[in-house]
Amino acid sequence: MADISKLEIKQLRVLAALLQLHSLTKAAVKLGITQQAVSEQLKKLRDIFQDRLFIRGSHGVVPTPKAQELAPKIQQILMAIGELTELAEFDPQRLNGVYKISASDYAMRVILPSLLVQIRQHAPHLKIIIRRFESDNLIQLMATGEIDLALTFPAFIPITCPSMLLYEERHVCVAAKAVASEYQGLSLKEIAAAPQLVISPSRATLKGSADEWFAAKGFQRNIIMSLPSFSAAPDCIEAMGVLAFLPSRMLPNDKLVEVVLPEPLPNFEVVAAWHQRSNQTQIHQWITGLLRELYPQK
Repeated sequence: MADISKLEIKQLRVLAALLQLHSLTKAAVKLGITQQAVSEQLKKLRDIFQDRLFIRGSHGVVPTPKAQELAPKIQQILMAIGELTELAEFDPQRLNGVYKISASDYAMRVILPSLLVQIRQHAPHLKIIIRRFESDNLIQLMATGEIDLALTFPAFIPITCPSMLLYEERHVCVAAKAVASEYQGLSLKEIAAAPQLVISPSRATLKGSADEWFAAKGFQRNIIMSLPSFSAAPDCIEAMGVLAFLPSRMLPNDKLVEVVLPEPLPNFEVVAAWHQRSNQTQIHQWITGLLRELYPQK
């Protein structure tokens, strides 16, 4: 039985060169070593695999059946070693090209600024395209390479897409500073009956993320307006004097105050997602590594 514990990478390279060139002399030239060094490594390989591996022929050396059997496995191992070497030598300073991120305006405000600072600092030549999040077309956009990374919520991610948790978020009830005192101390029933605004970035509906929570308690929200973006919400909430439920990281805000509820809403997750083919790319591993540094898990 072969004792592969003694096997070294340089011996695998010698074996691969001999399988390709069928010549000790040519293998030595390819590897930048002497023919004697090739012969010495071949002797060690024969001891390890307990096979001659190559026999002399009229035009160099001929691989034995054992060597031919090893050939595809040797190539796979050397390719894997090459990928590891490239990863170890990866330098974001030399990155160029374009990386495309899909994000809601919530993610654009809360997640992207700190991420983009890191990307710009460490990969100054990498260009970034940010596009509005489209839940209906996400899988197609990822499959065609129009999106490299999506910053969103788990409900919008196809089950075939890998993802990573960034952090847990929660919705808070907010009102304009001028009228917030009118809502403080109200019951959940009274909060549900108050006029409210919802943010529905993916579809134009009068439905919000807190609806099910209120419904489970027997209350229906009085939603009078829907907006497609979080960025417009503070001005509209202030102008109309209505309530809204916003992710907590949208606060503090100069125009809004949190209305404390009798009990808090449950947490929800914020994630980054991507297409399966991106898993092994260096740029993807580097950028998701940045996200892990920005949002370490407890």
